[in-house]
Amino acid sequence: MEWETVIGLEIHTQLATVSKIFSGSPTAYGAEPNTQADLVDLGYPGVLPVLNEAAVRMAVQFGLAIGAAITRRSVFARKNYFYPDLPKGYQISQYELPIVGKGHLDVMQEDGTVRRVGITRAHLEEDAGKSQHEGHTGVSAIDLNRAGTPLIEIVSEPDMRSAKEAVAYMKKVHTLVRYLGICDGNMQEGSFRCDANVSIRRKGAEKFGTRAELKNLNSFRFVEKAINHEVQRQIDILESGGQVVQETRLYDADKDETRSMRSKEEANDYRYFPDPDLLPVVLDESFIEAQRAALPELPDQKAERFQQQYGLPAYDAQLLTASREMASFYEEVARAVPAEPKLAANWVMGDFSAALNKEGLDVGASRLSAAQLGGLLRRIVDNTLSGKLAKEVFEVMWADGSDADAVIEARGLKQITDEGAIGKVLDEIIAANPKQLADYRSGKDKLFGFFVGQAMKATGGKANPALLNQLLKQKLAP
Repeated sequence: MEWETVIGLEIHTQLATVSKIFSGSPTAYGAEPNTQADLVDLGYPGVLPVLNEAAVRMAVQFGLAIGAAITRRSVFARKNYFYPDLPKGYQISQYELPIVGKGHLDVMQEDGTVRRVGITRAHLEEDAGKSQHEGHTGVSAIDLNRAGTPLIEIVSEPDMRSAKEAVAYMKKVHTLVRYLGICDGNMQEGSFRCDANVSIRRKGAEKFGTRAELKNLNSFRFVEKAINHEVQRQIDILESGGQVVQETRLYDADKDETRSMRSKEEANDYRYFPDPDLLPVVLDESFIEAQRAALPELPDQKAERFQQQYGLPAYDAQLLTASREMASFYEEVARAVPAEPKLAANWVMGDFSAALNKEGLDVGASRLSAAQLGGLLRRIVDNTLSGKLAKEVFEVMWADGSDADAVIEARGLKQITDEGAIGKVLDEIIAANPKQLADYRSGKDKLFGFFVGQAMKATGGKANPALLNQLLKQKLAP
């Protein structure tokens, strides 16, 4: 039996405000437990929340970036439940009237196709505190530093049909919020995490299956693995005659499995009602237009410009605009070789990105500047270096931070472009290999590679490949 996977994501994005959403407590990561929580965060009776305007601005900017309807009058609600890290006994969130309505993102898949993922809503809310179990024998410790940290929860439509599509969508949201500057995107610190709603149905069926919610996934790799495991679990249940139960599950990365956490709550379990301590948020057109004017060039706009300005394929443009930092790096490299934007793209996506990935570095922590890489590419363009020699130079530059010219000079790696010098080497090789010459002239064309290899060996890889091939063809001709 063939099954279709149905996935929707709820992405929790921590907003990059200096203070919390309803109090003046700081939001900096890594402080000593319970040193960044005031009376509002601690849920003391009689204290009143005050809305942080910066959080509203950031939520509106996100809504505008996804082409969503901005709600002119949104309402905060109390989501009631008991948990030790929620001292008030409720979380302030939004329910019926969220600040951001329906929007969408267009997401490029691995095969180059684009899938439009609908976004149902994005609402403002406060984060809860954190329960800590390790190092506390027999008890749990509560750190309320995160309590009241501003979030937008971005709720997608169930439009994704595979774990890879879900990851591609999540990466696109991650890119967008970092472009906007509304979130640092640090998944290790919990600034960007998601819950995945996963169900399966028979191919061709219209009705959705019973879904399970996978909570608090904080890496792209875990999202993919958790969804794939959950899909297989549901298939096994249905194909053995059982029924999938609607529930919340946790993903155990060490065991690569999901396990039941609790039965899935419905909205009425939380007894939502408007928070009596907070007035509705009313936005006028001037406020919304000010946020529109503050938007940077967004990822899709930048990718389209890269295609038009630099003549890059759509795939290259998408990769190079995956972060603002990478896009800026590429543009500086491309300015160094204005006639060769594709060469710049190939090097940034290829050797440079591979070097970053090997050491787990972001662009901002690169061992080489864009100016240094641009300097290396200029030496390819002016025929000082062949592509092969350039790779050798790059490795030395990456290792010790040298400039290309210094490495070329120190190691004597300048490409040989003298026609007479290359011709002399070829004459010697041809004279030393009469059998191979006769075989080549009798139709064994593959022997051309033999002569190229011998010439490159004789010149230490320094002969200009294009010139070498041209002269060799002339000399091998009968």
